[in-house]
Amino acid sequence: MGVRPRNSTEQREDDGTARHAPAFVHDALIYDSPEDLATVAAPFLLEGLAAGDGAVIAVGPEVTEVLCDAVGHDPLVLVLERHALYRARTPTAITTFRALGEQAGAGRRVRVVGEVDFGTTTADRTEWQRYEAVINSAFAASPIWGLCVFNTALPDAVLATARDTHPHLVTATGRATNPGFVDPATYLTTLPVPDEPLERTPPALAADDVDDFIGLRRAVRALLTGVDGPPDLVQDFLLAVDEMTSNGARHGRRPVSLRLWTAPGTLVCTIRDAGTGPTDPFAGYGPAHGEDLSAGGMGLWLARQLCDHVALRRDEHGASVRLSTHWS
Repeated sequence: MGVRPRNSTEQREDDGTARHAPAFVHDALIYDSPEDLATVAAPFLLEGLAAGDGAVIAVGPEVTEVLCDAVGHDPLVLVLERHALYRARTPTAITTFRALGEQAGAGRRVRVVGEVDFGTTTADRTEWQRYEAVINSAFAASPIWGLCVFNTALPDAVLATARDTHPHLVTATGRATNPGFVDPATYLTTLPVPDEPLERTPPALAADDVDDFIGLRRAVRALLTGVDGPPDLVQDFLLAVDEMTSNGARHGRRPVSLRLWTAPGTLVCTIRDAGTGPTDPFAGYGPAHGEDLSAGGMGLWLARQLCDHVALRRDEHGASVRLSTHWS
């Protein structure tokens, strides 16, 4: 576990000598018990601390307790609350880990033992399956060494994701190249879009061949005003609908249409246009133009932060984006 991976980019010190800036490493560990996990993960963290790396734990409560004991409750180990980090909206985890990577010292890494909460619904699980593939690209230049841990009690589909999305697998006997690793872009295109039963029912609001976007915004706002839900979630959903409808007009092809459904604890909206939609499988997991927010390209990235789930689809008639938000 102490062997430093060889995927790094070369930088220069002030005197011209070469040093290496570590890039992202994405390992998976499938474990039977918290004690089994700690046997591997604790040395991983402690060896990192000895080398000057950062150390982060973001796992479930039972595993956190065992792992913290195993590292001697070292105050240099940052413990993140798993539920707050791995909630339904994956941008939370992406931005958190990117920020941690930016704090790493020159030539150092941040080692993370992370245990994703794949949720209780098919839509939640699919989004976090996507996340495990997406971060291979999103964190490519970040000095993060991620050890993603998966309990053997997880559903087979989740355990398959562990094997499909991590270039290396770790066991008690060591770290090895994963022959089952699937190219992330390929993996993302194979994940089906989860079904949404509300789409098979009459919508609360329907608009075809939209050309009056101000009028549509007013109609959506009026409908959502009557929704009995948390005001902040409803407002976020309204902003996402507005952003995606505008995106359809700016980047898609007419006609643009909208269908919006409401149900107790649920809002769903599908916006369709006749264009091809985004072709990049990583679209919406970061600003399209990087850190230069003035360049635009924020639509899908914002929508993923404002809604629980964002599903992109294409067929012979065009492209659509489905926005979903839920509360209990």
